[in-house]
Amino acid sequence: MLGLSIALSSCQSIVADTASSANAIGPSSNPQVFSEAQKNDPNASMGAREHPRILATYGGEYTDQKTEKLVARIAGSLTAVSENPKQSYRITILNSPAINAFALPGGYLYVTRGLLALANDASEVAAVLAHEMAHVTANHGILRQQKEEAEQIASQVVSEVLQNDVAGQQAIARGKLRLAAFSRNQELQADEIGVRMLGEAGYDPYAAARFLTSMENYGRFTAVNGEDQSLDFLSSHPSAPQRVELARQHARAFGQEGTVGDKGRDYYLAGIDGLLFGDSPKEGYVRGTTFLHANLGIRFDVPEGFQIDNKAEAVLATGPGDIAVRFDGVSGQQQISLTDYIASGWVTGLDKGSIRAIKVNGMDAATARASAQKWDFDVTVIRSGTQIYRFLTAVPKGNPKLEDIAGEIRDSFRRMTPSEIASLKPLRVRVITAGPKDTVDTLSARMMGTDRKADLFRLLNAMTAFSPVRPGDKFKIISE
Repeated sequence: MLGLSIALSSCQSIVADTASSANAIGPSSNPQVFSEAQKNDPNASMGAREHPRILATYGGEYTDQKTEKLVARIAGSLTAVSENPKQSYRITILNSPAINAFALPGGYLYVTRGLLALANDASEVAAVLAHEMAHVTANHGILRQQKEEAEQIASQVVSEVLQNDVAGQQAIARGKLRLAAFSRNQELQADEIGVRMLGEAGYDPYAAARFLTSMENYGRFTAVNGEDQSLDFLSSHPSAPQRVELARQHARAFGQEGTVGDKGRDYYLAGIDGLLFGDSPKEGYVRGTTFLHANLGIRFDVPEGFQIDNKAEAVLATGPGDIAVRFDGVSGQQQISLTDYIASGWVTGLDKGSIRAIKVNGMDAATARASAQKWDFDVTVIRSGTQIYRFLTAVPKGNPKLEDIAGEIRDSFRRMTPSEIASLKPLRVRVITAGPKDTVDTLSARMMGTDRKADLFRLLNAMTAFSPVRPGDKFKIISE
């Protein structure tokens, strides 16, 4: 309904290019089309079959000519030094804020715009793409295919037994994650091949270890924010400190850290300046404790101290004391009253005697109570246009705050005004240059979309607590 994005992770992809070789790259007089190049690849049908599902899962393709040229530039130099230089690749930037990248057999490589936003230079993205290219050239995807039929059977059983309820959907999703994930040995092999490709392509070979560290830091940042990391990039990779050290060991074959390879920072930052960050317009926006959806023309607030997580299946919010809220919507229910809709069987443990019709900011609505195991629920449905929007507020059984929390959220739900819709703009990566008096505090104060401005600023720019801010240095911030 809301078009919210989910990230079933798998692996990371990487593509790089050096500044020197990039100057020699130009359009071919006889360009090779990916589909033509793949005609002789027996594995291409596997990637082609899964490609539409990947696009649907990750919010479609992110189209921006400047960013696409950047990623293609990085990929070009890696192809020449890959284990199989004749292998062609189709690289897709996915319109997802998740930090993720992965590969499918036949040369299908994917990288999310979220990963591009986290990376600080071309060599880091090259590290990711080289890793993914290694999976392709080592045929790891073909080896993984042997598990697919068994996983499909297991998913079918789960779907039938659990009747595709929430638990069933989660089990199927995690089954797909297990299928997508490579073995630890395959990951380490891809790491080794990827670092070699980095060095041979002229990139900083230490970028792999550096970006692995950035992703670990990102995982800790989002964990503190209360976000679910169970399906993100890190959960499908052996992201232990030992892996970082192994990446450094492989890099030492090319020389001492800081003395070899090109990072490609300036042209990389120029290529991602203006990159969409966080939620896309079709998914709605989270601004602090407010959820807004300009396309649907609706908004609501959660209480202070709650964290909103904009997921594929619903908008979720969590608060102190194990209080949780789920918001989603359905269409095509115009012929049924809202009180009858609540009683139609989709609510487990419903107290039918509690159902009552109400109004919410001029819109028809209905509420009810339900209980299940250790939880009490408030169920609220609101009709706006052709949609029925649903709030499910859960508190530990006996918690007296249920009515107050549910009522506050319910009463905040309203239609957006035309001026609100017009003024709502997506967040983007903006590259700024530090002035003589700038500090982390002055630069991070310009950040939007987070209460932890300094923390996110340091994370996005791979800075420690002691990293300096020098006049003329370029930094990423998040702004409209």
